[in-house]
Amino acid sequence: MRFVVGLGNPGERYRRTRHNAGFMALDALAACARAGKGRDDGDAWWAEAEVGGESALLVKPRAFMNASGGPVARLLAERGGSSLDLVVIVDDVALDLGNLRVRERGSHGGHNGLRSIVDALGTEDFPRVRIGVRHGELPEDLAEYVLSDFPPAEVLVVQEAIGLAVDAVECLIREGAVAAMDRFNARRA
Repeated sequence: MRFVVGLGNPGERYRRTRHNAGFMALDALAACARAGKGRDDGDAWWAEAEVGGESALLVKPRAFMNASGGPVARLLAERGGSSLDLVVIVDDVALDLGNLRVRERGSHGGHNGLRSIVDALGTEDFPRVRIGVRHGELPEDLAEYVLSDFPPAEVLVVQEAIGLAVDAVECLIREGAVAAMDRFNARRA
């Protein structure tokens, strides 16, 4: 079974923010896979689905971004999974708005959600799909920036990037990380 985790912050206040691009992509993936309503399990929402021809558990941690690792580690342990079964979808301020980057493994790159997962699992060996959310120069207050809603002028690009991220996750699961990197790393919404 594959574990596809979208990162974000819980609650209506954060629903449309840059930091919730991972949640947005997971919601789109759940809709494409006809996952249904899913289940709230205290510290995580999850639903079973088929993605890329494989059985998958779609997961949104209900903890805030910097505590995402706990729910992910718990679900992996309960279901007998490992980091190699994991795919994480996450926002990335280092990438221009609409760009994607698929990575087979790597450091957290300063992202608190990825840092939490790396710390909880004790490894950086899991693939991730990064969704670019930066538009223009980054302000000094990065936290305020990533916790701000996408402005209306950026929404169409974000929606297209979310669709590409869904395609990238399906490709990653079906054909592997190298194929997904080849196909999606140069793509822009």
